[in-house]
Formats: sequence, C-alpha cells, structure tokens
Amino acid sequence: MPVEKIEQVDKEQVDKAARVVLVTGANKGIGYETARQLGERGAVVLVGARDEVRGKQAADSLTELGVTALPVRIDVTDATSVAEAAAGIERRHGRLDVLVNNAGIAGGFTGAPSRATADDLREVYETNVFGVVTVTNAMLPLLLRSPAGRIVNMSSHIGSLTLHADPHSPVAAVNMIAYQSSKTALNALTLAYAKELRETPVKVNAAHPGVVATDINHHRGQRTPAQGAAIAVHLALLDAGGPSGASLSEDGPVPW
Repeated sequence: MPVEKIEQVDKEQVDKAARVVLVTGANKGIGYETARQLGERGAVVLVGARDEVRGKQAADSLTELGVTALPVRIDVTDATSVAEAAAGIERRHGRLDVLVNNAGIAGGFTGAPSRATADDLREVYETNVFGVVTVTNAMLPLLLRSPAGRIVNMSSHIGSLTLHADPHSPVAAVNMIAYQSSKTALNALTLAYAKELRETPVKVNAAHPGVVATDINHHRGQRTPAQGAAIAVHLALLDAGGPSGASLSEDGPVPW
C-alpha cells in the first residue's frame, strides 16, 4: 500500500476515535507482536524503530496483515530523535492514547558484578532507563490529551528484588548486574509516574512477558513473542477500572 494511502487511512481511523499507539522497538520481537495484536484490535499503530528502513519494513509487513501501521523513527537514546517523533505524532494525530516502552537491550557485559564498570551499566541504562524517561516525558503531553491514556513499561521478572532475594525463586541463579538492575530501575520509574499521574486518566503499569525467545537472549526463551506480548496488550487496553502502578504478568502480580 502506498505511503500516502496509509496516511489517509490513518486519519480516517483517528477521526473515528481509534486508539493511537506508539510501540518503541517495534520492528521485531515482542514489540512487533504487541503492535500487531493492538492493530488487529483496531488501533492505529506507530511502529517505533531507530533504524528507519527496518521500521518501514515492519510497518509494511503489518499493513499487509490488515493493520493500520505507520513507521516512526525514534532512537530512545537520542533526545532530538524523540522530540522529533513526538512533534510528528502531534502534527498527524494530535494525541497519543498508548505508549508501550518496549525498546530494551541486554548489553555486552555478562561477568560477575565485581568486574563491572560504570560504562557497562551506562550502556544498558541509556536504553532501558534513561530512554524510558526521555520518551515518556516527550509523549506525556500527548497522552494527557487522551481520554484514557496508557503507559506500559516492558519489564521482566529478572528486575524483581523480591524474587532475587529468594534463593528458591526461578531467577535466584541469575546475576546480570546491568540488565537486571536496569529492569529494577524501570519498575521504580513505573511507580513514580503512576504516583504523579494518579489524578489523571493516564494509567502506568509494568508488563512482565516471561522468558521469550528473542534476539536479547539469542532465541533461547520458552515463550513466543506473541505470548510475551499478550500482557502488554492487556495493559494497553485497560478500562477505567483497571490498575495503575501494578506489576503484572499473564499469571498475575509479579512482586517488585
């Protein structure tokens, strides 16, 4: 479908109050599946990707599936890129209904915590923590224009301090200082934004997809990206009675 036709369909759907959804890191894996599932439920999905070519390819693929999808170039580690993305969304749609902060990396460091450097952590935090703050703050004015704004932060069981402190938990043997602490920080961000936005229609929650086979773990997970996306989709579509400041998987609450 030509780009100009996609844009026209997009405007028509927005006029009919379809949800406008931005998913970061949506060109593959859980992000792509989240975009697909939300699009199949009638949302206009903005396929966020730092690589413009891959983002367009993913959007085209979704369009072929009957989803209204538009590529949005956004590098969550680049404040200028994020600001430009927000300005483009405002010009085209005037609001944002759902932000899924999905973009994340594991980083290159896999050694013992005592061997880690600040740069090892900084590499991961730039995307998984600082990037979430940059994107959320840039998109928040647009989310506040929505009658039911939703922010979904893609977290992980591996970020749970409670589970790490339990020697019998499934994550007890994991000790990836950069990645797991970045997800713990993301959980803290989720609670902080939920507190700030408590008196608004915007709900902020952490989604835990489980161990999904993606590039981040060299496709060694037990769950498919489609399965991992299900909880993010659920939280993106919460009704007014749904929670805010919650940490949830498909199986229920995940301890902080």
